[in-house]
Amino acid sequence: MKRVDLKESEYIVKPATIIKAKPMTALEKFFEIELDSGASLDHEPGQFVMVSIPGAGDAPISVSSSPTKRSSFDLVVRNAGKLTGVMHRLNAGDKIDIRGPFGRGFPIRILEGNDLLFVAGGLGIVPLRSLINFVIDNRRDFGRVNILLGCKTPSDMLFGDEVEQWGQRLDVNFNCTVDKSDPDWKGNVGLITSLIPGVNLDAEKTFGVVVGPPVMYKFVIKELLNKDIPARQILVSLERHMKCGVGKCGHCQIGNYYCCQDGPVFTYEEIKDNIEAL
Repeated sequence: MKRVDLKESEYIVKPATIIKAKPMTALEKFFEIELDSGASLDHEPGQFVMVSIPGAGDAPISVSSSPTKRSSFDLVVRNAGKLTGVMHRLNAGDKIDIRGPFGRGFPIRILEGNDLLFVAGGLGIVPLRSLINFVIDNRRDFGRVNILLGCKTPSDMLFGDEVEQWGQRLDVNFNCTVDKSDPDWKGNVGLITSLIPGVNLDAEKTFGVVVGPPVMYKFVIKELLNKDIPARQILVSLERHMKCGVGKCGHCQIGNYYCCQDGPVFTYEEIKDNIEAL
């Protein structure tokens, strides 16, 4: 996987309008956004944009929608700082500025024709939803698809309606778990790693795609390696504090890598010897 080369257009601020906004949980809010130019964002699954609001600064936000959704794109924002706090007060019709998309996303052309095992923990479903929906929209281009989803409690689960639809598809093997259940929860209880041993897969033709909180990676990757999936076929998306988005400020440096440009998607083979990565 090669580093993404910056285009001149990626430095340009693109005015955009929020066309839909709704709370998802106590901390997360969903936004559907259109560029005022009418152009498509033209992102790849796994990429992010820099969102700017005058007086509030800017922040990197993962794109959550598939590139097959052309006229608009989705963001999910956790209220965790100055800009995200301001965004949580915005609604349909409000304006924001967009730069990007930035970064190296998931290698679609390499994944085509192969089996896929998606492992999403917590907020990891936000960027991974982009790739999952791309695969579903182009289902004939991919082999067997397994989706494993984990979250703290049932009320923390994002995209509940879509998750239910994934579970009903005949061409997708879906399973989910929660760390702590409630009286209405009828599914699995336990860590997401408990779901991996039961997945039936062909290791040579399977790519594992892992996105979640940093504490999850070490244990999930260990389980995938135990399933004999090669390190080069394990993909992870890493989170770091990004500021400029163009590999200039150094805030997101991981050893010799800049997460905003060399990532955020890496193969485990690339980072397995980098103690700063995981």
